[in-house]
This record gives sequence, C-alpha cells and structure tokens, in this order.
Amino acid sequence: MPLLLVMVLFIACKETSQNSGKTSLAENEIKNSGTEPVKTELSDEFKNYWYAGKAEITSYKLEQARYGELREGSAVLIFVTEPFLADKQVKADQSNPNNISVLKLNSTKNFLTGIYPYSIMNSSFYPVTDNQHAIKLTASVQEWCGQVYSQLNNKEKFEIKSFSYFEKEGDQNIELDKTLLENEIWNKIRINPNNLPTGSMKIVPSLEYIRLSHNELKAYDANVELISEDNWNTYKITYPELDRTLAITFSKSFPYGIENWSESYKSGFGAKAQILTSKASKLKTLKRAYWQENKNSDVFLRDSLGL
Repeated sequence: MPLLLVMVLFIACKETSQNSGKTSLAENEIKNSGTEPVKTELSDEFKNYWYAGKAEITSYKLEQARYGELREGSAVLIFVTEPFLADKQVKADQSNPNNISVLKLNSTKNFLTGIYPYSIMNSSFYPVTDNQHAIKLTASVQEWCGQVYSQLNNKEKFEIKSFSYFEKEGDQNIELDKTLLENEIWNKIRINPNNLPTGSMKIVPSLEYIRLSHNELKAYDANVELISEDNWNTYKITYPELDRTLAITFSKSFPYGIENWSESYKSGFGAKAQILTSKASKLKTLKRAYWQENKNSDVFLRDSLGL
C-alpha cells in the first residue's frame, strides 16, 4: 500500500475516533426524546421574508401589572434570523456549515412604577428547523432597587444560571429536564404555528414571570388550547398552580404576526393582592436593518413605531 494512502487512512481514522465521543445539540435532543424530531421545511415565502437582511420590529401599547396596579408603558418585539454556534451558544462571527440558523426574538418592556422605571428584556434563540428546544434564553430586569438576570443553556439538560440582589434568591445554578419552554413558544408561532402543542403538559414559564413573581424556576402543569376565530388564532396557556393565564393572538396567515397578548396572574401583596391582566396591543411593524440605523439622524424612525 502506498505510503500516502496509509497516511490518509490514518488521519481519517484519527478524526473519526476524536469526534466519536461528541454529540450535537440535535443528537442530544433525539437521545432524550427517543425519536428523531421532524425538521420544518422552509418555504420560499419564509426565506424571502426572514433572510432579506432585515429584522421585523413591532411596537405595542402596554398595560403591565406590577405591585397590584396596572402601569402604562411600551413593548417591542424584534424578530430576526442569524447564525448560531451550538457548542458555544453564541452568535457566529463567521459563516460555517455547522452553524445553526435561529429565529431570534428580543422582547422589551418599559413602564414606570411611581417615581422609578422598569426595563425588562428577554431573548430567545430558536432553530428555524423547529425540531428542538431553544438553544439559549436570557432575561434581565432593571429597576432602581437593583437588577436580576437569568440565562438558560440547552445542553444535556437545561442548565440555568440565575442572579438576583434578593437574599432568598441570590446566585443559583439549576438543572431541569427538557420540556416545553414558554419563552420559545413565541418563536414557534412565527415559524410554524401548525406545530404548536396542545392539551395537558409540563411547561417552564417565562424567565421574566419567574423573576417578577419570585416563584420557583421549574416546569409546571399547564393546559394549552389553540382557539380559532375569524383571521386570528389565540394560543392560550393556563397554569392552575400559579393562577396564571397567557394568551397570544396571531394572524392565521404568514408571517403569523403577533397582534396582541394578555397575561393574568395575582399582583400585589397580602390581602390586597388581586388577579390583574397585563395587555399588549399592536401599534406598528417595520422591517429594518436597525443595527445600521444608530445615528442621531435615525431617531425619527422611533416615531414610525409610535415610541
């Protein structure tokens, strides 16, 4: 056997041996579920809309329950596709065949509680193939008392790091078995609402809700239904143990834009606590490469969003 051929075979075997112990994120999910998830085939309509080099930015009028009262504010949902590294779980700097294409959602809320402001941001990075859980979630809340931050990474299990200025919460490291994440539902709606699960199931509530309510971060029993009316679908999740309901209303037609949402749960303290309903109603939608529009002369675009 020629020497060159022997060297090639040796190198190939060595690479196979080195990689044999590694499993991808998707392979881990297959192993955990026992079946191979079906990938959503991306239509030309989807590709033309989401791979045009622009983000979709939608503003909402917000009524947010906090401390037993409803507060007026604004919310923004920013959806955009980007390449993601499954191992490092960060946005990829370079094009690579191993990159995972995700539909990212950055959602923000801003409102006042008396003299001081609240700022809330959630991020979810969800594969456009719609065949595995979100690769990563983050949530942060800032107000004058302090700030809290949570991050979930999708690995062998859900690995969560949570940081808070409250003594009872402090710094935490949590592991959860994989199940549906409320944060990823918003992405699933925009990719393939026909793939939304319904019925009785375990769901991990949004990281934002867990931080604001100071409930334990875990999966809770939930009842889920998809309600159809005229041109709209409403995805409704009820958590009996939490006395909480989330309802997201979206268009039946592509690109399945989110028109409004409502969230009901107990707000306030002690005997004065009561069930209040936060609501967000759509104002405007723009398709923009907003990351390039960062000059003072671009500020007028906020007027277009009603912000």
